[in-house]
Amino acid sequence: MILFLKEHIGLCVSQCIQVALFCLILILGGFRDYTILSYGILISLFILACYIVLHYQRRKHFYQKMSSEPIDLQQLLEKTDQAPIGKAFDQLGVAQYRLYRDQLESAEQDQMNHLKFIDRWVHQMKTPLSVIELTAKELDEPESSNIREETERLKNGLQTILYMARMRTIQEDFQIKPVKLKKLIQDVNLENKRFYIRHDVYPYIMINNDQTMVETDEKWLYFILDQLLHNAVKYTAGRSNRIDISVYKKAGAAVLEIADYGVGIPSHDIKRIFQAFFTGDNGRKFRESTGMGLYLAKEVTDYLGHRLEVESTIDVGTTFRIVFTKTQTLT
Repeated sequence: MILFLKEHIGLCVSQCIQVALFCLILILGGFRDYTILSYGILISLFILACYIVLHYQRRKHFYQKMSSEPIDLQQLLEKTDQAPIGKAFDQLGVAQYRLYRDQLESAEQDQMNHLKFIDRWVHQMKTPLSVIELTAKELDEPESSNIREETERLKNGLQTILYMARMRTIQEDFQIKPVKLKKLIQDVNLENKRFYIRHDVYPYIMINNDQTMVETDEKWLYFILDQLLHNAVKYTAGRSNRIDISVYKKAGAAVLEIADYGVGIPSHDIKRIFQAFFTGDNGRKFRESTGMGLYLAKEVTDYLGHRLEVESTIDVGTTFRIVFTKTQTLT
């Protein structure tokens, strides 16, 4: 209604000016029958009011559609009315939708091609890195260790890129099955053995029940645990030589906990550590931080239906917990 009035306020003003000028001309011409003049004014305003009311009733749906905010795309494509302006508006909406759809499909195709390229490129880079590692083993220390350390950093970076690409199609790339947490932890620790030795930080495993099993995706949980362990070691090195990995149950739900004794996370950063590319104060001190590890870990955890918790105290340490639901906890 407000939009309708705004559009027709000019018509009403111009009509009133015309009536006033016509009456002024009659009076200046010597016409003095004010009763008839008043009737003429009233009839003119009545006709204007009838036109406004009838026009609004005919175009009511059009103005309501223009004034309301659509809640879905189907509402935008609904027919407005049979008036020429309504049909033209509907045709414009359909044309805009087709243009939007074509551009969206083109963007999605470009994105898909980009992801395929990244995926293939990451796999191709793994081969020369493996060759470099094998060549480094034949060199003397410390050159050999330095080269392997750098290749390991490259591997971790490539792995992060690969998982970032896979996150966009995670619904097609996960498989829920029973996973034994102790074995998963052992596999991650074995893969990171040289990483622990290089930083002189070692994991201490505390599991109340060796048979604890949960329903999850093994590959993605491996990725989450690997990210949390890398962060724990990186921020603990030089302050302590241990991190603790615990598995226990709380209120019938399994909990996988990683606790370090490192620098800790400032309180003003802790609410933002799961944001993409956020590095915070620690990220400025430790230049290797990309700000994507915890973001990806949180995204995957949420998708799998788990919960990722964090507690931290400056210069004391940080604890991350992966909490599984009761229904996900098997034994």
